[in-house]
Amino acid sequence: MKAIAKTIVIVLINTLFFSCKQNPTANTSKPHDRMGKASREDKNGWVYLHLAGSPADIGYQHGYLLYKEIDTLLKVMEYYLPYSSKKDWAFYRNASSRFLWKKIDKEYQDEIRGIMEGLRAHGLKYDTLDITAMNANIELAQYYVPGLMNKIKPGSGDNKAPGNCSAFIATGRYTKDGKIVIGHNNWTDYIIGERWNVIADIVPEKGNHILMDCAPGFIHSGDDFVVTSSGILITETTITGFKGFDTTRTPEFVRARKAAQYSKSIDDVIRIMSTDNNGGYANDWLIGDTKTNEVAKLELGLKTSKVWRSKDTAMIGSNFPSDPGLIKEETTFDVNDKTSSPNARKLRMEKLVCVDYKGKLDVENGKIIEGDTFDALQGKNAFNRCIIDGHIDQDPKGCPEWSEGPYFPMGAVQGKVTSTALANKMQLWAHMGHPGGTDFLAAPFFKQHPEYNYQAKYLRDMKAYPWTLFAAK
Repeated sequence: MKAIAKTIVIVLINTLFFSCKQNPTANTSKPHDRMGKASREDKNGWVYLHLAGSPADIGYQHGYLLYKEIDTLLKVMEYYLPYSSKKDWAFYRNASSRFLWKKIDKEYQDEIRGIMEGLRAHGLKYDTLDITAMNANIELAQYYVPGLMNKIKPGSGDNKAPGNCSAFIATGRYTKDGKIVIGHNNWTDYIIGERWNVIADIVPEKGNHILMDCAPGFIHSGDDFVVTSSGILITETTITGFKGFDTTRTPEFVRARKAAQYSKSIDDVIRIMSTDNNGGYANDWLIGDTKTNEVAKLELGLKTSKVWRSKDTAMIGSNFPSDPGLIKEETTFDVNDKTSSPNARKLRMEKLVCVDYKGKLDVENGKIIEGDTFDALQGKNAFNRCIIDGHIDQDPKGCPEWSEGPYFPMGAVQGKVTSTALANKMQLWAHMGHPGGTDFLAAPFFKQHPEYNYQAKYLRDMKAYPWTLFAAK
């Protein structure tokens, strides 16, 4: 009996031992690969970035693949914002903590946290407040801060709202094929804009597949040129002289991303952008739906908004407001100043989009429009604040309506164009650098304008690359 019992014990021990080592049902799966099929490709001044998965994974992929670019842009903002806004980076982090973070949807909090984790995988020590402040930098520095200034001294914060972008959208009799053509160029300070060079191809777990341009570390486009798998096209230009900001409402960058990700119609974009609107980054939004080839303009202030829409029209944006009520109540905009950048560009855009190219508009003509350097006031080609492809760095007047001095290094930094036909294939054309094809060279600029030497630490050459076709995977 003892021998039998001993044999049974040995068999049981061996069974347990080998089952622990060789159990075919044991969990042998690999840890979750957060990178998935994410990828980047550097092309003609752009970084094409493919991201897919959960919000946290999309963020991680973004932070991991663009860690160098995000690190640099954060350093630029930390250095530059104290000059441009008189507030340091700690101020922007504090604002993000006090009233922005709690108004960000959980999925976008997860994406921001994922970006942070992707950066930390490379040893960088940024946190969610840094990424939030980066995404909200425009609405904080150019809407929230001016509002604080005006509370202390009325009028001191006027003319701080950014004058960014020249854009158009057209359909019906205005285009070559009767369908939508949309174009946009981004105006901003060169020290930031030269780095606004990402084409993000995002496939989220929920909502639309998105193809958009953006800055490194942004969860939204920021200058706003968006193509989605639901056939929605979105772009915008800012409202010059706008005043208003509500810290209790949802940040613009959150609403803009949500509109891109979840809109199936023009009505959806209008609803999402208008709901709990904080007034930050107040824009004229140009929206198209390739399913119907209808286009719309949403002029969205804080207190006032208006919508124009049609299947047979051309709409333009060059930082001018249109609604008399909004102009009177929420801006300092002077509709009668023909020499201002918004009004001068409006004159030229109307001529090109609504007259010269009417019935002929396509993506090739769209590229020409976004790179146009004709000054309608002088009746000749020029490099200044009044042309569609802006060059304030060469303008002796600067741009007073945006509180920018003579020869301030700012203007058009890149451009994008697409159409119904291209958007239905999730494609767009993009141009890094001045869409008209000229380079900005830092060394000779600083030699001629030493008053801007404080930017020399980060302001680099901005080369004009060729137009490049990008397609979502």
